[in-house]
Amino acid sequence: MTKSILVVMASPRANSNSTILARQVGAGSEIEGACVEYVDLRDLDVRPCTACDACRKGGECIIDDDMQSLYPKLRACDTLVLAGPVYWFSVSAQMKAFIDRWYAFGGDQAYAALAGKRVGIVLTYGDADPFGSGAVNALRAFQDCCRYVGARIVGAVYGTAGEPGEIRSNHALMEQATDLGSRLAANADD
Repeated sequence: MTKSILVVMASPRANSNSTILARQVGAGSEIEGACVEYVDLRDLDVRPCTACDACRKGGECIIDDDMQSLYPKLRACDTLVLAGPVYWFSVSAQMKAFIDRWYAFGGDQAYAALAGKRVGIVLTYGDADPFGSGAVNALRAFQDCCRYVGARIVGAVYGTAGEPGEIRSNHALMEQATDLGSRLAANADD
């Protein structure tokens, strides 16, 4: 069966290092025959959750923005790749708003729409130290939210780069991204 992989990129910068790595993960999945769809949150209007709890009463989020088009994609995919830069010692605002809106899946469904999904994580940051940069905080945030909704992180690729496109020169990291994509497309459990 062909895997359906949704790659969500959350950098505010065009051609960012995290976007390049995310596309490399997608390329690794495509080599293995997976169907990959890319979503760039930079191009979308995803507003913050307002805690109105309408989703708990009616089963759906009532905020009329581009997240409405992403809910069906999240339900349909087998695997989710979450990619973005580390900003101020955690995930970017774009990624945070996207993940916060997963709250709409929680009602009576108890996050069933996300339970069992396989997840890949892609992070880039400016400081060479994952602790000093806050990458560990971002990784921990992903671990906690995936555990809570019943999704399973299969792997992560992360590394340092400053200027846009600089990540391409890190051949080992680019290879790790390809390998992660291949693992995400594999039918075997990790």
